[in-house]
Amino acid sequence: MKRISMFTCMSIFAGLSLQAQTSATQLDSVHFLSPVEVRATRLNEKSPFAVSNLTKKYIEQQNTGQSLPYLLNQIPSVVVSSDDGLGVGYASMRIRGTDVARTNITLNGIPVNDPESQNVFFVNLGDLASSTNTVQLQRGAGSSTNGAGAFGASINIYNIEQSKTATATISNAYGSFNTWKHTLQAATGLIQGGFQFDVRLSKINSSGYVQRSNTDLKSLQFLGGWTSKNEMTNIKFNYLTGMEKTGQAWNGIGTIFFDGKGSKDQTYSQQLDATGRRTNTLGQMADGGYYSDQTDNYQQDYYQLFLNHTFNANWSSNVSFFMTRGRGYYNEYKKEESFGNYGLSNPIVNGKEITETNLTRQLWLNNHYYGTIFSANYAQNNTTLNFGGAFTQYEAQHYGFVKWADVGFPIDYEWYKRPADKTDFNIYAKLQQQLIRNLYGFADVQLRTVDYTINGFRKRPSLLSGGKYTFFNPKAGVSYILKHANTAQSKIYGSIAIANKEPNRDDFEAGLNSIPKHEQLTNFELGYQFNTKTTNLAINGYYMKYKDQLVATGKINDVGAYARTNVKNSYRAGIELTANYRPSKWLQANANAAFSKNKIKDISVFDDDYDNGGQIEKKLNNTDISFSPNVVVGGSLTFEPFAKQDSKQHFYLDLLEKYVGRQYLDNSQNKIKSINPYAITDARFRYQFSSKTFKEISLILMVNNIFNKKYENNGYSFSYLYDGMMTTENYYFTQAGTNWNFGVSFTL
Repeated sequence: MKRISMFTCMSIFAGLSLQAQTSATQLDSVHFLSPVEVRATRLNEKSPFAVSNLTKKYIEQQNTGQSLPYLLNQIPSVVVSSDDGLGVGYASMRIRGTDVARTNITLNGIPVNDPESQNVFFVNLGDLASSTNTVQLQRGAGSSTNGAGAFGASINIYNIEQSKTATATISNAYGSFNTWKHTLQAATGLIQGGFQFDVRLSKINSSGYVQRSNTDLKSLQFLGGWTSKNEMTNIKFNYLTGMEKTGQAWNGIGTIFFDGKGSKDQTYSQQLDATGRRTNTLGQMADGGYYSDQTDNYQQDYYQLFLNHTFNANWSSNVSFFMTRGRGYYNEYKKEESFGNYGLSNPIVNGKEITETNLTRQLWLNNHYYGTIFSANYAQNNTTLNFGGAFTQYEAQHYGFVKWADVGFPIDYEWYKRPADKTDFNIYAKLQQQLIRNLYGFADVQLRTVDYTINGFRKRPSLLSGGKYTFFNPKAGVSYILKHANTAQSKIYGSIAIANKEPNRDDFEAGLNSIPKHEQLTNFELGYQFNTKTTNLAINGYYMKYKDQLVATGKINDVGAYARTNVKNSYRAGIELTANYRPSKWLQANANAAFSKNKIKDISVFDDDYDNGGQIEKKLNNTDISFSPNVVVGGSLTFEPFAKQDSKQHFYLDLLEKYVGRQYLDNSQNKIKSINPYAITDARFRYQFSSKTFKEISLILMVNNIFNKKYENNGYSFSYLYDGMMTTENYYFTQAGTNWNFGVSFTL
């Protein structure tokens, strides 16, 4: 029987996790004024959408080196995953079952999603959390923003806030699996002439839970600002660079089933135990050893310039220019590679034709992503107007070198070089207007055009692909806000939003003899919130209808590659419950739960037929969408046992719980191809005090997975007919058992 701790039960019983504004953690409404740089893309407390916010204080109290997705884990409908088993190296998340490639992410209003893969690699932004001021997460399609289409959520990260007073902070943390985090931050505050400068240096290292999943992250942020005497004009320059070198651990651990029975009649979990949960097979050489430099290497530099001006009490504007520069490569050992795959003829050695060789190679990506973001904002009485947009250009080179081979390759042999270009332009207008007393209307229209050109691929060099798209994305909604006695407030809201999204690079490469169609989402949201000084409750219902959603079916294309294909009808429908209760200064309880159905109405799935050739097609109806658990629950209790009013010392104990229901690895809803439900409990101890020298000294001890639960949070699967048996291979990404981190920081 699966263990669900008392906090999970509490979450379901409470109805469930919204933090109070005074707790300085996560919110489901907005009560602060957004900076000009992001005001046009962020939502305020009157907007008719499901919104959560994280403050700087909330992020700081759990930042001991894990990637940013892990710091968002207590937001409703969020499920996190990692390759290294710790969340320090490659880490990602899904929101409402939707992966990061379908989540719009911006940094200070500037798009972060890679224009080709549409993914976001947080490992390139090492220790971003240490200089993040606020995060707003809009679930669903949300309001218009810049960059990739939001098909499950949009996340706006703001990290260029500057204090008027000088500060300096040094933070260090150490934990399990030789995990180190070092951060140095300093700020001049506002100095003569209206200038101010901030800098952050960070280094994070970890051996990883999984074998050879080492992480080495280095990052630097420099922020310079100037403010006019009347504070009406502000200029900021933000430079952020991240360098990462990580071990490749993206294969997972394999398990096998024959006609539905596990190898040696073992469950997949027992097979993982037998193989070894820390096993990593990537980089195995012909002699049985492992290649010492099986790594991912990448550097990404962000250059951002912001020009902000406030004209009067009603009008403000922003123009931003940016360039994101990326370059890096996979370095990998490959066994028994065919010469023909590299454009070479088979060599003759000692009179014998050689058809295969062992080699090491580098697959490179070198790109420039640049453009401008602009907005104008108007606010007066009960009217808010936002006009904005962006023009961006992406230029990339994909190429590869063979660095060494047993035989037959020249030194540094370059066997492919394929460019790609993408132009993206959008404009939008948003209006929020009080219609009658307590009733607010919201309207949002966006026009987006995309021109994507792909000049061949590594495996399909002659395929010239891409497409031109014009998307119209309208959104509308209403909110009714009612004031009660004793500062209590209720809000009822509803909205409808339409979003469109172009296929990514892989879809074009693996397209089944035709260009894949773009996807469309129609998103309905309906919610209620109730807030008092001690209690916050919210319920949000949603229905997300997809047209031509691109999903993996197992079907291969004309050159034998697996492709995502469009399915005509699919949907996500759910209810998100959040609650926060703070009956006294020393106790706070938070909980959240998401219950959903995520279905594809009609789908054909394909398994390879090695006995007869070709593929076996199965037509299915009303199956669960992969990686979309029907239940996701989170909860936390915070104790401050020695709480005193106006005390300069604070000791906190946080207990955090996360439960994730069953996730299917593909769209066949076959239990054999699934991830078991899991419940994880973490504990956090925080002690904060001040001294004559330091404004604040903070100690944090984080103990993750305190019950040493064996679990997996990601994977993939494929099946084939062989020797008369249907064989299914599943690969899982195992996560660490009990592990800990201890951090200390000093602030002047």
